[in-house]
Amino acid sequence: MRNSRVLPLLLAAMHVMLIAFCLCSCGELKNPQPARYVRVEGHQLVTPEGEPLLLRGLNLGNWLMPEGYMFKFEVATAPWQIQQLIKELVGPAEANAFWKKFQARYITREDIRYLKQIGLNSLRVPFNYKLLTPEDYPQVWLEEGFALLDSVIAWSKAEGLFVILDMHAAPCGQTGTNIDDSVGHPWLFESTECQDRLVEVWRKLAARYRNDTTVIGYDLLNEPIPHFEGYEKFNPQLEPLYKRLVAAIREIDPQHVIFLGGAQWNSNFKVFGPPFDKNLVYTFHKYWTPPEQAQIQEYIDYRTQHNVPLWLGESGENTDEWIATFRTLLETHDIGWCFWPYKKMEATSCIRSFEKPPHWEEIVAYEKVRNLDPEKIKQHRPPIAHSRAALAALLENVRFDRTRVNAGYVAALGLK
Repeated sequence: MRNSRVLPLLLAAMHVMLIAFCLCSCGELKNPQPARYVRVEGHQLVTPEGEPLLLRGLNLGNWLMPEGYMFKFEVATAPWQIQQLIKELVGPAEANAFWKKFQARYITREDIRYLKQIGLNSLRVPFNYKLLTPEDYPQVWLEEGFALLDSVIAWSKAEGLFVILDMHAAPCGQTGTNIDDSVGHPWLFESTECQDRLVEVWRKLAARYRNDTTVIGYDLLNEPIPHFEGYEKFNPQLEPLYKRLVAAIREIDPQHVIFLGGAQWNSNFKVFGPPFDKNLVYTFHKYWTPPEQAQIQEYIDYRTQHNVPLWLGESGENTDEWIATFRTLLETHDIGWCFWPYKKMEATSCIRSFEKPPHWEEIVAYEKVRNLDPEKIKQHRPPIAHSRAALAALLENVRFDRTRVNAGYVAALGLK
């Protein structure tokens, strides 16, 4: 009799416990613990653990966004011009093969490991939107382009480095110059269609990397709106475009930091009102100015007024003495930095340098005259065998173990 009463009670208790367990389990699935991200707190970036984070980084320039001057070119300066030049030298098929090998070799796991070893904690990865989607086919996405970003993020995660993704070349161009691979005008600010495309690219990136805590965040536009006469008319459009981009990203990714650069090559903060999102960093670039506080005071004033972090997204291309002085000035004012670039051909104003290939001067000579009269083009066009040899040697020279360290530049950055 007693047993017959106890058994139903035990079964009922077990049923209640099972329901509670299921509810807890389902709750854990529906409400997972949020991943821990680098974030903004007041005028600082902080680690996931809440410790202040002063960014010390390098730009991986010329890898996913080639620039002519790093190849010693004077006329073929934009990526599309460089690509056309290579096609003229060796034909479309060999040119395509060259660029795939170039992307596979220019930056590798060895490069990322080295950058961690010398004391950096972050990288900025400049890329061309065309890496991710063809210019003429908006609905097509290029997985091989995203895979290149995936690779550098994975290597950085393994080595303990943070990554900032930098839209260096936006749809239709945000500068109208070679640095954004455009065709002579910042058409981004003239076209709603171009802006819509930019929104879609950032939404795609946000969807892919929203759960990745190695990625600090997104640098929305590199150096928008040049200082050229008449272009200041676009300044009032910049912050509204940023607000639209941030709103679109936040629908997908509420966690990552977003970096906003000023107008006129990231130098003009007068285009900004008060911060409109809790996780914003304001970024400026400085080249070829005296390394003195007067050159950065307006940015410090903006930080003081609005209690937001600052970040120097680019600087460099100068002497070791200048680099050391400016880097020290930034750190004195608690401003993180990311110097430009990591690697280039026969130069001391970078961390690592690689040798100029044999026959490269022939290519440079042809590059200078190829838009002139046909007779000069014929006279200067290198033999195909020389062009092939030069490009093959370049692919070898950019390998990590073939590059040399500029020790003075490393020391100027306060690195090992």
